[in-house]
Amino acid sequence: MLRLVLTQFAVTLCVAAVAGLISGGNALLSSLLGGLCCVLPNGLFALRIANSARSPEALTPMTFIFGEFTKIVMTIAMLAAIVWLYRDVNWLALIAAFIIALKSYLILLIRH
Repeated sequence: MLRLVLTQFAVTLCVAAVAGLISGGNALLSSLLGGLCCVLPNGLFALRIANSARSPEALTPMTFIFGEFTKIVMTIAMLAAIVWLYRDVNWLALIAAFIIALKSYLILLIRH
């Protein structure tokens, strides 16, 4: 899972760089924030699962379900905070970076 999170972060940085070159600073920041809305919750979820996996009795289906629920709530909260706090958001860059970061697992599938 760590490789997936690192891939998502690398893809987010690449998308932010391209958005910044094409549309300027607002697009760069918007795409960086959009990608981080995917990367941070996934990273915390991966850490939680890795910590739970160290003791077999701690890794239950409820641990996974609660972690996934927390990840979704955190993603929605982060997106809402961006909309509320950052008035100059570039919507195309934010949504594109978010979707590309979500789908970056395909890079790992293609490589193997």
